[in-house]
Amino acid sequence: MASDAARAVGVDIGGTGIKAGIVDLDKGELVSDRVKVATPAGAHPPDVLAAVREVLSTLGVADDQSVPLGVAFPAIVKNGRTLSAANVSDEWIDFAAEKFFEDGLGRDIHFANDADVAGVAEVRYGAAKDRPGLTILTTLGTGIGSALLYNGVLVPNSELGHVQRARHGKDAEAYAAYSAMERHNLSWEQWAKRLQWYYSHIEFLFSPDLFVVGGGVSKHADHFLPLLDIKTPIVPAVHRNNAGIIGAAALARG
Repeated sequence: MASDAARAVGVDIGGTGIKAGIVDLDKGELVSDRVKVATPAGAHPPDVLAAVREVLSTLGVADDQSVPLGVAFPAIVKNGRTLSAANVSDEWIDFAAEKFFEDGLGRDIHFANDADVAGVAEVRYGAAKDRPGLTILTTLGTGIGSALLYNGVLVPNSELGHVQRARHGKDAEAYAAYSAMERHNLSWEQWAKRLQWYYSHIEFLFSPDLFVVGGGVSKHADHFLPLLDIKTPIVPAVHRNNAGIIGAAALARG
């Protein structure tokens, strides 16, 4: 059992669900159940705050300030402000989100982009650990999140899910996210063709040394990763859909 000093709480806010857990920071593992609630319809700030309070109460840490708290959010995060709004209310654009959560929860938090914290989880405890050069983590879910990790150091707010498809004028995530597969009832092979375009394009732009693929669908990596023809090694994330919780908790301790 981890000591209190080696524990933190991670909250991962997404477009469809809000997940939380208590993390052993020595091992990078959950030491509690993973608690999840649906993201409130519209994802307006007061409703999201209430949902975060709910998951913290369920974990029994709502009033325990001795355990650090990290919160991951699907937006560009700079100096505590959310500068974008991916799959959440536009009210989050240029919003003092970190202060909003700290005031609403009555405690200090560490607040960061959701894909960036997933990258932190994988570089500290997972598939990108001790990997030299440039690793690009992508999370395939409601959208496509990304984290750039160079020699283990995070370059924040890369937002590579929003590169444009010239032919169709849409973001990459509208075309190639896991939600697009579900929305258009695509087979693994059909979806892999969309992913082929995406990863080939990112490979051309950045010449990475490793791709790590996260998000819940990464548990089915054997259905689609072998169908991709790229030069860069590409592997599933070790922590899959828990990476946001683990990374947020890890950043909370520093």
